[in-house]
Amino acid sequence: MHEILVGVGWRVNVKRVHRLWKAEHLQVPRKQRKRRRLPGNSENGCVRHKATHRNHVWSYDFLADRTEDGRQLKLLVVIDEFTRECLAVEAGRTFTARDVRLTLQYLFAVRGAPEHVRSDNGPEFIAREIQRWLKQASVGTLYIQKASPWENGYVESFNGRLRDELLNGELFLSLAEARYVLDEWRLEYNHRRPHSGIGWQTPAAFAAKLDDKAAEAFSAATPAGPSVGAPPLPPAQPANHHPILS
Repeated sequence: MHEILVGVGWRVNVKRVHRLWKAEHLQVPRKQRKRRRLPGNSENGCVRHKATHRNHVWSYDFLADRTEDGRQLKLLVVIDEFTRECLAVEAGRTFTARDVRLTLQYLFAVRGAPEHVRSDNGPEFIAREIQRWLKQASVGTLYIQKASPWENGYVESFNGRLRDELLNGELFLSLAEARYVLDEWRLEYNHRRPHSGIGWQTPAAFAAKLDDKAAEAFSAATPAGPSVGAPPLPPAQPANHHPILS
């Protein structure tokens, strides 16, 4: 919150913001149990196979909730582990392997395919249809060990934030309402929420800076053409060509 206030021009001390935050009970209560987390033995975990650039590793997972009528609500979450962007939060009553493939197919088309996708061993993720399609798209799969959710720590952390800040306080009346509210929250998370893991930038701003750097590098490596209004360059001539003098 202090970073947001400073970003819009407020001059305020971080300790004052913290005191007011606590006095107004704005913090989200969390039930936490202290326990030691180990990196795990899997080479596919987020510690041993860490994302180092954009579209290096995506991770996806499912969350469960219910609408007011008691019917199941299933959420498919997809994030980019390096930029921390939430790429999708798809809501439905059920999800099949085909539904997962269609979601990934759309994201690949609008953003480009990642090098790897990380997930648990849920039936929708290990289905032959998904594995065959990802192989055809030249995308590697990183399946974590069973009963080791900490090996997929980035998406698990995101899921906890989504549940604490939205799902636990919202009562969805319908599937359509859930889809609308979730998409609004996703945009808020990507464009207005600073993230400590990327230097207190928003995920969208961090990703935009990466795009700018890539564009600068490409521009520097590309020979510059003649400036606007400059006379055209003469046509290239073979090395053994000798002009005729008159």
